[in-house]
Amino acid sequence: MLIGEYEHSLDPKGRVIFPVKLRESLGEEFVVTKGLQNCLFVYGKEEWEVLTQKINALPMSKAGNLQRFLFSSAALVGTDKQGRILIPANLREYAGLERDIVIIGASIRAEIWNKERWQEACSQLTSDMIGQAMDELGF
Repeated sequence: MLIGEYEHSLDPKGRVIFPVKLRESLGEEFVVTKGLQNCLFVYGKEEWEVLTQKINALPMSKAGNLQRFLFSSAALVGTDKQGRILIPANLREYAGLERDIVIIGASIRAEIWNKERWQEACSQLTSDMIGQAMDELGF
């Protein structure tokens, strides 16, 4: 399970130190792709395969746009000796990643956010919204 929130800085070449605790769960190589709310989704190879199978099992009329969105921008990345990954330029642009970023664990995936967007997304969550979701899950 991927959990936690980590603040890091992107270097001028588009590299960032990826948190050790997340790397331990994701493996040596993992997939980075476009996510919702202009963040990036990060999947371990096994979870990526499960997601791929689920999407490919859908009829083309339902899966086509999702396939194009996720797969066209996906990149297989690995860490260097310093524990950094290189985030491709098209993904940095999509997520608005310039310097300050936040990497979070989100259960079966990690997410990479522009720090300001992350703070804005968090500020929009209310106790009522969380309470309703918990009620639906039977908490």
